[in-house]
Amino acid sequence: MLENIFTLIMLIMLQAVLGFDNLLYISLESKNAPEEKRAYVRKVGILIAIALRIILLFVLVNLIKYFQDTLFEINIGHYIHGNFTGHSLIVLLGGAFILYTATKEIWHMISIEEAEGVALEKKSKSVNSVIVMIVIMNLVFSFDSILSAIALTDVFWVMAVAIVISGILMLWLADGVSNFLAKNRMYEVLGLFILFLVGVMLISEGGHLAHMELFGSEITPMSKATFYFVIVILTITDVVQGRYQKKLVQAKEAEQTRKTSGEA
Repeated sequence: MLENIFTLIMLIMLQAVLGFDNLLYISLESKNAPEEKRAYVRKVGILIAIALRIILLFVLVNLIKYFQDTLFEINIGHYIHGNFTGHSLIVLLGGAFILYTATKEIWHMISIEEAEGVALEKKSKSVNSVIVMIVIMNLVFSFDSILSAIALTDVFWVMAVAIVISGILMLWLADGVSNFLAKNRMYEVLGLFILFLVGVMLISEGGHLAHMELFGSEITPMSKATFYFVIVILTITDVVQGRYQKKLVQAKEAEQTRKTSGEA
């Protein structure tokens, strides 16, 4: 029992670390829902995802070998080679979709559509469609964390409890992260680029799982250490740039004030 409790604590910590990018996606995706429904879609999406995670855990425990077996192979001369499994396909498709989502949102930020001089706001998606996307991507993110849990223990209740507790933590933090991004819009750009990196990381991991080779070079996965190091650098750069920009604005305002005083 003591060993199971220790393993449970380790799994909760693992789920919390691996769930950071998931939480960021949920916060950004919920913005596509009508404003008054955003908290609702986050809670419902996470609750449904927790239940499906338990089901996914049960499926993987009993059918894991089928996810590891090769489904098909691609071999195009010396250009592309890969042996694709169910696991690699889920990670690759999830990474590609996240990359597409982040790129689309970044493009929307930098392209201003105007009609009669007034910027058009992005249309909101339906509540159900946002919930579905949150649930699907939650399962994509949870796939690797569940496989990591299976590698640490074979006790089903330990893994299930860790999933439930991590889900409760996500419920608790989701509104806080979303509110922070809403109040500090400059960090929303940072969040989107981190999400972009998540997509790159998942694609590289999926390619590695499929033993993909492009032009004779094997695809290697981006390590978690590298991922978090890049996040730290991006965050520091964003903070420094924000403060520097504020100083430039203050200096410009002071210069305008001096000019106005001189003309008076």
